[in-house]
Amino acid sequence: MKIILLDSIRSMQNVGAIFRNADWSWFEKIILTWFTPIPPRGEIAKTALWSENTVVWEFYEDPIEVIDNLKKEWYKIISVELTPEALDYRKYFWKSEDNICLIMWNEVSWVSKELLDISDEHIMVPMLGQKNSLNVSVAAWIVMYAFV
Repeated sequence: MKIILLDSIRSMQNVGAIFRNADWSWFEKIILTWFTPIPPRGEIAKTALWSENTVVWEFYEDPIEVIDNLKKEWYKIISVELTPEALDYRKYFWKSEDNICLIMWNEVSWVSKELLDISDEHIMVPMLGQKNSLNVSVAAWIVMYAFV
């Protein structure tokens, strides 16, 4: 099963876009945590094009507890973040039988140290320009596409 965990995403439009990406890429579930907005919201539906009704989603306050539970179910936890040990997403080897959970964070604060520490892997999208981040929904789409 493929899951994406959105932790502290501020923009409802980004949340909606990630729902749409998940529907397209067959990610079966989105986990929303902390202050990530949850459906039903018009601002989410506008970019999700109602995929928030077709992709299973759950909300939890504490992302650490969610990750601990997923690890007990043999999920591979993959943070999408620019860290020194992060692998280029194009070189990451994923087996289709693996259960995976991608962690995405907002573009200002990046993935928290606690989540990075309990992740099994870090992967990143190489940056070519002056900025060191992409819009979270764009980064999510790039990485989700790699898992298709």
